[in-house]
Amino acid sequence: MGAVADAARRRRSRSKVTDEAPGHEQLLELVQAAATVADHSSLRPWRLIELRGDDRLLIGRGLAEASGADGKSAEKLEQKALRAPLVLAVVLSPVESRKVPEWEQESVASGVAHLLSLVLDDEGWGVFWRTGTDTRHEAVHRAHGLAPHEKLLGWLYVGGRTERDEKPRKLLEPGRFVSAPGSATVEA
Repeated sequence: MGAVADAARRRRSRSKVTDEAPGHEQLLELVQAAATVADHSSLRPWRLIELRGDDRLLIGRGLAEASGADGKSAEKLEQKALRAPLVLAVVLSPVESRKVPEWEQESVASGVAHLLSLVLDDEGWGVFWRTGTDTRHEAVHRAHGLAPHEKLLGWLYVGGRTERDEKPRKLLEPGRFVSAPGSATVEA
């Protein structure tokens, strides 16, 4: 099997990361690699918002407002945004197209996020993708300064790996997910 397949098998979400993170220039190189996903008409209907330092608090403030949290509950949400030194907001920024529907453009943006997660992991960084129902809430939208046509898909939290986080990933049984035409499920 090739290096990409091996990297995909090793990749796993790492919810606990250290205070190290790739610098801006390294991040740009990794984004360039991730931007090679299939993209019908090369629309590039996505962008990333790089959040470091206190900029990460925007996430918590938006989520607190969206959930109606205040006081200690709001502080707790703000602290969650500080769980990694680098947070990348993944944004669908659809482009008007008669050929490429918005759902396909959202797939491209999701593909960039997934491939970036794989590339970051392969480069030795810890990554996890955080989503939730409030990613599409108006307060979260405002907190990120999104344009009216844009949608937040979630956040990639990025930091250094911890030693205790090196257990192998559980792989699925692929026969359960590949079927012939006309069959609803595959027996494994």
